[in-house]
Amino acid sequence: MITAIVLIKTSVDRIPEIAEAIAAIEGVSEVYSVTGGYDLVAMVRVRHHDDLATVIPGRLNKVPGVEHTETQIAFRTYSQHDLEAAFALGLDE
Repeated sequence: MITAIVLIKTSVDRIPEIAEAIAAIEGVSEVYSVTGGYDLVAMVRVRHHDDLATVIPGRLNKVPGVEHTETQIAFRTYSQHDLEAAFALGLDE
């Protein structure tokens, strides 16, 4: 699974509508409304690298009100859930 984090600048008067439209795109797993230099952050999860082109420039960037995006590709994922599972290995009583 390939994960991309997409930082999105939008028309600020339509953030909720734009977030809902992005969240409805296949391959987008979450959309967050955030503070700072960007208005939204979308998590895109796809099986193949080429699928990123279909989801991000092909669909997400075409949502009306999306003004600019910056995409970060994740090399590796770390989460508390993953760490707990790793430490639990071999600890059967």
